[in-house]
Amino acid sequence: MSSTPADPVHPSGPARTPGRSHTPGADALAAAHPTGRILHVGPVALRTSTRTITVTVTLIVTAVVLGAVGMTVGSSSLPIGDVVAALLNGMTGGPDLGKASKIVLDIRLPRVVTTVFAGAALGLSGAVFQSVSRNALGSPEIIGFTTGAATGAITQIVIFDAGPVTVSLGAVSGGLATAVVVYLLSVKNRVTGGYRLILVGIGVGAVLQAANNLLLVTGDLDSAVTANFWLAGSLDARGWEHALPVMTGVLVAIPLLLALGRRATLMEMGDDTASQLGIRVERTRLQLIAVAVLLAALATAAAGPIAFIALAAPQLATRLTRAPGMPVLTAAVTGSALLLVADVLARSVPVLATAPIGRVTGVVGGLYLIWLLARTKQV
Repeated sequence: MSSTPADPVHPSGPARTPGRSHTPGADALAAAHPTGRILHVGPVALRTSTRTITVTVTLIVTAVVLGAVGMTVGSSSLPIGDVVAALLNGMTGGPDLGKASKIVLDIRLPRVVTTVFAGAALGLSGAVFQSVSRNALGSPEIIGFTTGAATGAITQIVIFDAGPVTVSLGAVSGGLATAVVVYLLSVKNRVTGGYRLILVGIGVGAVLQAANNLLLVTGDLDSAVTANFWLAGSLDARGWEHALPVMTGVLVAIPLLLALGRRATLMEMGDDTASQLGIRVERTRLQLIAVAVLLAALATAAAGPIAFIALAAPQLATRLTRAPGMPVLTAAVTGSALLLVADVLARSVPVLATAPIGRVTGVVGGLYLIWLLARTKQV
């Protein structure tokens, strides 16, 4: 992932001078990026700055506000005061507010939680893939992992007529299996990453997209309709069975990615430099990819294929914070905010009211991708 806006696909940066530290690579990280502070939490070195903290807190507040607004919108509109009262009473065991409590706590809160953590999972996944590939086009939907997750889900729907839980497991299994295939095909001289990873992923994704279309035309009508609805990406009728897996995945992944973040930043300087600083490059790359694929698969299992979020959230986070390296927390919060904005707009604008959220983000993502490629100096 590049923090230099002039060339989003071919990042370049200032000269980097490695150094020495009791935490391997920490001085190199500070020398490479002189602004901000390096905080040591046990063996983990975290780079932070006032601007990054301000942007992250602002995005969190924005996401909370958007989530509250989202719970007022629906077939039965609710005042924001009733939404807040229902949430507070639900947390403190206060008096039941009848219809408002049932709508907020049983229907709209699980949807908002699913939206928040699916967006966060996609933001984190995109941040990892853009860091590993050192390319702004690195995201799970472009590399093919989201398509692989869709293949697993559609197989369960069309062939086995499975329920929601089994479909979700199929999506996760499909995403992980696709990751293994892409990784093995992209390995050259025991090294992967960069353009090779992206191009192999695009090829595998194209094959899987054809397989998805074949499954749709060979299945019975009811299964095909259900699969098409799932492929559109939707946050409708989301319950805690959708929210909890992706929420758990994000909460587990964030500390793992924070621990790997310093190594990922050093790897962005080049494999040789990172190896000289004691980083086991390919092992770290494989760990990062595994976490990112699992996050993308969990988000796809929870909400179906959602485009644009994984592609744009890390880049937007980097431009807002102006911080180098992999923006773990900021990318997660940015992804949540973007998906919440899309969901609120899709339900509030009449012309978009019947459009699945995946189609809305897909249109925006396509326009963003065209703009990104138009700014690229070399393709």
